[in-house]
Amino acid sequence: MAEKTVKIPGPDHPITVEKNPDRVVVKVGDRVIADTRNALSLQEANYPAAQYIPREDVDFTQLERTQHQTYCPYKGDASYYTVLPDAENAVWTYEQPYDAVADIRDHVAFYPDKVSIEITP
Repeated sequence: MAEKTVKIPGPDHPITVEKNPDRVVVKVGDRVIADTRNALSLQEANYPAAQYIPREDVDFTQLERTQHQTYCPYKGDASYYTVLPDAENAVWTYEQPYDAVADIRDHVAFYPDKVSIEITP
């Protein structure tokens, strides 16, 4: 098995993780999946910021882990969850993130094209 490339964020590919001071609510239809005032906003290069929500603020009874996995050389191995019944692989998490983004451990993020993410003061 080939070794995975590990990259460190820098000027060519910056990554910042900061506490989001706002409330973040994630819904599918009218169902609340997550509600927190403790989200972390991860800004990576030119990508839209992703909201990482603490696991304790997520209703895992509405999620089911999948076999899907991806790899990011800056963050590590990602695992996925489906929001039941059919928002497949709508949630990802880095259970053992690399040191540069260690703050996102024990957090999950949601694809905004699969769920509704509301951010309010």
